[in-house]
Amino acid sequence: MRWALFLGSLALALVIGVWALQVPAPRDASASPTEFSARRAMADVRQIGARPHPVGSADHARVQDYLFQRMASLGLNPVLQAGALSPEAIERLTRWGGDPEAAGNVAVDIVGILPGRDPGAAAVVLMAHYDSTWGSPGAADDGAGVAAVLEAVRAIKARGPADRTLVILFTDAEELNLDGARLFFSENPLRDRIGAVVNLEARGGGGRAMMFETGRGNAETIALFTKAARKADGGATSNALSIFVYENMPNGTDFTIPKNRGIGGVNFAFIGRPSQYHSPSATPENLDQGALQHLGSQALEATDAHVRADALPVAGANVVYGDVLGRIFIVHSTGLGWTLLAVTAALLAFAAWGARHATGVTAADVGRGLLSGLWLLAMGIVVTHGVRALAGPSVARAESAEVYYTLLRRLPWMEAGTGLAVVAVALAALAGRAALGPRLLAGVVIAAVMAVMVMNGFDAVVLGAGGVAIALSTWSQTAPKTPWGGWLGLIALILLLGCVAQTFAPEAALIFVWPGLVAALAAAACALIGARLQSARSLIPAALATVLGGAWIVTLAHPVFLGVGMDIPGVLALMALLVLLFARPLAPEHGRATLAAGAAACLILACGLSLTARYVEPMPAPVAGGPT
Repeated sequence: MRWALFLGSLALALVIGVWALQVPAPRDASASPTEFSARRAMADVRQIGARPHPVGSADHARVQDYLFQRMASLGLNPVLQAGALSPEAIERLTRWGGDPEAAGNVAVDIVGILPGRDPGAAAVVLMAHYDSTWGSPGAADDGAGVAAVLEAVRAIKARGPADRTLVILFTDAEELNLDGARLFFSENPLRDRIGAVVNLEARGGGGRAMMFETGRGNAETIALFTKAARKADGGATSNALSIFVYENMPNGTDFTIPKNRGIGGVNFAFIGRPSQYHSPSATPENLDQGALQHLGSQALEATDAHVRADALPVAGANVVYGDVLGRIFIVHSTGLGWTLLAVTAALLAFAAWGARHATGVTAADVGRGLLSGLWLLAMGIVVTHGVRALAGPSVARAESAEVYYTLLRRLPWMEAGTGLAVVAVALAALAGRAALGPRLLAGVVIAAVMAVMVMNGFDAVVLGAGGVAIALSTWSQTAPKTPWGGWLGLIALILLLGCVAQTFAPEAALIFVWPGLVAALAAAACALIGARLQSARSLIPAALATVLGGAWIVTLAHPVFLGVGMDIPGVLALMALLVLLFARPLAPEHGRATLAAGAAACLILACGLSLTARYVEPMPAPVAGGPT
């Protein structure tokens, strides 16, 4: 019974999570004129992405002329705004093999206006960039964004006049140095009228479009966005964690320019099918039309909400928020996190009291459960980084743009390999370190650390995690002796991590606060129903938490890995810990040999997948230059 409940709950969580990650079906050209249709937008994608169109090329001029005419046909009265390319842009274009002088050393934005009924009201910008990288047709980056803007504008017009003016901005030279956005927001007379920006981007060729960035102080922006998101096809994907992570990354898009001027708004992108990023394969035929539908539908609803708002969002406090399976949003203040942590602590105490009364579980065993969670994290970091290293060097050691893009093409293999690696560690944690033996575990750690050091150079985090993993592997007293000890210890660890995150990064603390609360609630319910955890009925709360909480973790894990997992695969170890936080009481107490064998098989397969990536996507010969 326990095996069936354990495996069944995890399988259902995976199925629901994968379902929630799917894109909506593209709407046909016959769709209502007030709705977004990817089929209609594809007509523009095919024109824009027919061939590469970097700054200064003949196809760049062709795309510019095409967009000018399309904007004129929509009644937007377009104008061209030219400005000098920055030295950084000229250097990059020259490195690509382009001729800056042939381009006149200028970037040329295309600006159109959809007038509002109130000319004094703050205007809204809807923007995307129309240049591509050298050698890539750019059907996704950013042909999809440009086409989505045109289709969204058509639908907004069909919905009737709005009070606010909508500025349509197609920026140039984004791929070079964000020069087009700098030009508009520094020199265009409209710049001081702008109250909000909706930007569309892509880093790949498909997948769900995520709202991954806002202006600073986003409480009012999130309130407007979540209201609009309910109307979007396929719902919306966004959370405060992604915004916190992106804020602390060196990346930038056109949205960076107005954001740094204090202008609010939202930034959308899809990042699936990473092999198409800046690639010759980024053609209209290869573009995921469901991703285009999701991107464009969200852009339409977000922009329409802004131009019809009585007042645009203003900067204030940041909020904690996140979608649940893309359909429901939870939003609360950063301060409420402390209240939720206090509730979690109270539920944890109640569950511990019930478990002690029924089974005699001790505080020492809960402590061992906490250390077991630390072992899983440390071991997961080391093993995932080791498996990832087998697939090639880190981005930091990429000697050229070609190497960087090869690593992106290897990303699906890396995700499968590191995903199996964390499954292996989770199974090993359930089997118990004694079932595998400290020598074997120490050997795995040493091999993984050596792989990282050889492929990626010295890594203090991996080395430190390796030391912790070996210490906890050899200290036999750290393994919990009861299911309650293991479960309560994991909840206590997440509660502790939640307090740390709430102190230093409250916007990102939801990754610990929400799962910890759900797990503590399930533990308290189990303690009430049947604290001995022996009947199927007593395990129902844990099974429900595993299905729903596990599905939510799956929807987080995939975009997180696509975003940062290429160089920080250890984030999946945290995701595995969070899934185990729900599923720990469902794990069978017998069959440890089966779990250990499963762990070994998953690890071997994980290594095989990472090594296969080297042959499926061979590395090009080194060339001068870095990733662009």
